[in-house]
Amino acid sequence: MSNDNRVSEVRTSQREPEREQRIFTFKATQLIWLLFGILEALIALRIGLMLIGANPDSPIVALIYGITYLFLFPFTGLIGSPTAGNMVLELSSLFAMLIYALIAWAMERTVWLIFYRPRGPVVGVTETTTSERHTTP
Repeated sequence: MSNDNRVSEVRTSQREPEREQRIFTFKATQLIWLLFGILEALIALRIGLMLIGANPDSPIVALIYGITYLFLFPFTGLIGSPTAGNMVLELSSLFAMLIYALIAWAMERTVWLIFYRPRGPVVGVTETTTSERHTTP
């Protein structure tokens, strides 16, 4: 004598098309803003150090000046810098901050336009499997 048993299993899953593309776009734009935000903060720190007349021979001040010099080199001498004693207001650095913010915005928008895909409907998938078991006593 044998028993025929049928076992059915139903699985439902949801899949969101192009989800990975949206995650990449989001992470790429965050990375752009992070890097340019760090650059802007370093330039702002340089402006502050110049305003208070910080000692350029100090290791931390020399490090900040050295890092920011690389990014401020194209703007050197663009606008005059008013001075009072050893305090300097670098207007060209303020202009550079504006330009770098615009560059960051343009890069972020470009990445967004090229890679972003709007969220579509969530696709539900239902999968039914049936298996037979034969048992004999």
